[in-house]
Amino acid sequence: MKFISWNVNGIRAAIKKGFCDFFDEMDADFFCIQETKARPEQVDLNWNTKHHSYWNSAEKAGYSGTAIFSKIEPKDVFYGIGITQHDKEGRVITLRFDDFYLVNVYTPNSQNELRRLEYRQSWDKTFLKYLKSLDKKRPIILCGDLNVAHSEIDLARPKANTKNPGFTNEEREGFDKLVEANFIDTFREFEKGSGHYSWWSYRAKARERNVGWRIDYWCISRPLKNRLQSSTILDQIMGSDHCPVMMELK
Repeated sequence: MKFISWNVNGIRAAIKKGFCDFFDEMDADFFCIQETKARPEQVDLNWNTKHHSYWNSAEKAGYSGTAIFSKIEPKDVFYGIGITQHDKEGRVITLRFDDFYLVNVYTPNSQNELRRLEYRQSWDKTFLKYLKSLDKKRPIILCGDLNVAHSEIDLARPKANTKNPGFTNEEREGFDKLVEANFIDTFREFEKGSGHYSWWSYRAKARERNVGWRIDYWCISRPLKNRLQSSTILDQIMGSDHCPVMMELK
């Protein structure tokens, strides 16, 4: 099975930049997107004929939002994590299948001057509790823009960013807790080195110079490890300040 996740930074803008061609070419079984910035009725979906589609849009127009396109119809669909405080921004969709849950998340950014760090810490704790509740029932496949570079090799300039959103101790500890809960960062099962990123600032030709961050992930519950075949970053794909990340399971 082929899984793709991509923060498209606006699905309508991404469609104008070739998103549909990429979607068709990859022919993934599951295609998860974050930061849709649109409601489904605002998007031309004529290109999507083989997939069931599920959208969770933010209450605020043109902001946040997630979607999943699945070839396989799930047994059930859940939007959000069941807590009103956290469910207004369309950040989570969960699909239930016979042998796993697929969870697509767009984690809140702590924002400039860490204005939202306290909320981010609350989110991390609550979202992990949600994942643990699911994991008791069946294994989880988790993807999305988690808005954190876990370790120093996950961004080009760690020393310059220790107090910036996405690389604070608090956010990194949030990812530590995910690992402690027996979730596997699938990319690191295949690649231990630095220089591999999934997001680049639009400023100063950062992508051209590969001054980036790895903040987009595929993570799986440990019982699924023996099904893991590959996990890659598709950094040649343009159309957003993020690039897609792909995982394949037996």
